Amino acid sequence: MPLADVRPEGPRPRSRPVVRIDLLGPMRATTYLGENILPHGNRARAVLGYLCLAAGEHVPRAELAHLLWDRVSSAAARTNLRQALHELSTFFGDLAKELITTGRNVVRLNTEACWVDALAALALDPAADDLPHGELLALCRGELLEDLDGASASFDRWLAGERTRVSGRLQALLESELKRTETKSNAARALTRALAGLRERARTHRRRSERWETAVRAEAGEPAAPADDAAERAVLPSASAQARDRLRVGVLPFLAHASQREENLAFSLSQEIAAALARFRWFDVIAPISLRPTPSTRFVDERHLRRMDLNYAVDGTVSGNGKQVHIEVRLMELADHARPVWRECFDLRVGELHRLNELVTTRIVGRIDPVILFIEGQPNRREHYGATGLLLLAIPLIFSMERKKYEEAGRLIGRALEIEPDNAMVAAWAAHWHLFYVGQGWSQNVERTQQITQEFALKAIKLDPNNAEALGIYAHICSIVDKDFDAALYYFNRSLRLNPSLAFIWALSAATYSYIGKPEISLQRLERYGELAPLDPHYSWFEHLYTIAYTFKGDYERAVIVGRRCTKETPDFVAGYKPLVASLGHLGRRDEARPYVEKLLSLDAKFTVQHFGNTYPFKRAEDRERYMQGLRLAGVPER
Repeated sequence: MPLADVRPEGPRPRSRPVVRIDLLGPMRATTYLGENILPHGNRARAVLGYLCLAAGEHVPRAELAHLLWDRVSSAAARTNLRQALHELSTFFGDLAKELITTGRNVVRLNTEACWVDALAALALDPAADDLPHGELLALCRGELLEDLDGASASFDRWLAGERTRVSGRLQALLESELKRTETKSNAARALTRALAGLRERARTHRRRSERWETAVRAEAGEPAAPADDAAERAVLPSASAQARDRLRVGVLPFLAHASQREENLAFSLSQEIAAALARFRWFDVIAPISLRPTPSTRFVDERHLRRMDLNYAVDGTVSGNGKQVHIEVRLMELADHARPVWRECFDLRVGELHRLNELVTTRIVGRIDPVILFIEGQPNRREHYGATGLLLLAIPLIFSMERKKYEEAGRLIGRALEIEPDNAMVAAWAAHWHLFYVGQGWSQNVERTQQITQEFALKAIKLDPNNAEALGIYAHICSIVDKDFDAALYYFNRSLRLNPSLAFIWALSAATYSYIGKPEISLQRLERYGELAPLDPHYSWFEHLYTIAYTFKGDYERAVIVGRRCTKETPDFVAGYKPLVASLGHLGRRDEARPYVEKLLSLDAKFTVQHFGNTYPFKRAEDRERYMQGLRLAGVPER
């Protein structure tokens, strides 16, 4: 290692240690005067523990940063390490220069100036004849770094190895000393109790390692090692679980890096997110309390997530500065390895914590849902997931509005219904598919197709009355097919009470508010849709609802701006052209409207002003007449 990489060392160590650091049992760090210099933050404590066990060796910063912050980018990990080292130096105070040596790429603890209990245990020789009972028993008072489980998955693995190393040395010391001690003495009994405690901890470590090994073998397709008992056998997913047709999303306990109040907030937030996700019907949700291997575990590693047979995991952190709470959340796909697929940060003023669900939870959940749907909707993705898997493959094809793809989506939904005829979500989307098959002008028997649409929609809400998506789709059908706007608003409200994070339904409900002549409310609902799902892969489909709202509002310029964009991105969607053409007609831009009219008629040869006026869901006569007039002015045939 180049000498230029290391800053000059502090003063030469004194003959006696200036700091005592206890790593066995509750962590402590005190000066020779008894002053507490242990940092508050768990990560700073973990850094100190690692440096202690490095026994004075130079530790690469990159190694230490990755060990403790293995879930973030290298740059963020280095920044976090700098903050932890700064906290460590701050608590060391005037002793910092003597204890900590830092370089651009390395860091070192001057353990010669410290007495560290774990290093003292490792330095003892089991063959020595003069092991003091009292000091030996004091070294067996607790687990190595017992409060630091969950700092990170990498740190947990390193810590498991260090615990085995230190525990093994202590067992050897106790066994050696027992051989030299009178069997019935008080000292022997104390040594025996200490040895029993160490052996129990060793068994716990061994079982944990075996579970990790079993999971690794299972992932590699190798035979599992024989299990010791039923609890060990239960680690692997059952055959029925492997054949399941539901995705599984786990929400991990969120972590906090500061006060107990923030830790409580972090765990409560993760529970609320799990509850909100459970309102969706695509997947099963595993709550944080169920993902903890033990009640005291704070961190859940990747192997445990695999043993839980999860497809996705949500995790996050909470931090604060007294004025503001900073929340970081990410979604990981758990395939061959954990892969982050979405990450976002949210900031909330302390005075707005009572609005946590409104401002944070619903947005997190609303943004997770479309990401999972997009991933699972990729071709050849999870077709073995039964009816739900087939539906997930169908949805992107529906939103393409291209006839060949749309009809393939219909075949997939038909297969899903054959597999699971009582699946409410499949029935709801079957209704949605038939509704827009009519809207695209493809149905040869409109009346019969609309009847099928209603049958599927009603079946869905009867099968699952609390299925928010099914209720929202039924509400849209009430509006479009029945022109029963009161019923539509009733079912939209029920849907969004059940799942306020359902961005899709916020958008569909906006259409009804346009139809009843309340475009301002429509735009507000579309704004909510955008807040919940800003990265929705089907955004261009839903954006045409803005064109409708602006047209009803009489803001024709904006309708044209949005409408041109929508028709370019989804050129086969018939409904996208109607408000654009009407708005261009009202603006007197007939020449500009001509290619859009031609495209509309090529998609729906039967489209006329009169037919539109008779079938479109207007509540107010004045809105109908104004819309029809715009179409006339743009050059749409009257009959």
